[in-house]
Amino acid sequence: MVMKDAELRHLHRCVELAAEALEAGDEPFGSVLAGADGTALAEERNRVASGDRTRHPEFELARWAAAHLTPGERAAATVYTSGEHCPMCAAAHAWVGLGRIVYVASSEQLGTWLTEWGVPAPPVRTLPVGEVAPGVTVEGPVPELTDEVRALHHRLHGGRA
Repeated sequence: MVMKDAELRHLHRCVELAAEALEAGDEPFGSVLAGADGTALAEERNRVASGDRTRHPEFELARWAAAHLTPGERAAATVYTSGEHCPMCAAAHAWVGLGRIVYVASSEQLGTWLTEWGVPAPPVRTLPVGEVAPGVTVEGPVPELTDEVRALHHRLHGGRA
């Protein structure tokens, strides 16, 4: 998959937001919502350290889009994200009617890393976005940035290897 420069800029920002989340004591996930013309409309990072495990950036951007964009604008928008949406976020994305998703690292990659590091499975089964929201166009992973995302998750889990 070949990414345009503007798309890579959004994905780099997602990785920066994921790093900010990690520095703030959260899990390293970050996302950017871009309009049809590629302009960043909103961005968010993970905020689950508050105790509310639904504070994923993709879910927050779906809520933001529902409140601020028309159905047509939502359908033409793209969510760029450091990690593939979890089932909760994929469902919110589809229910709100957002357009495509571009992610750096897949749920499968993250699951493999966590297993390698001996991290217990999460309470919700990971599924590819297409199994939760089959009508959503999904692109990823993006190999140019995958190692950076892996390193952030490795730091989160104490460098277990």
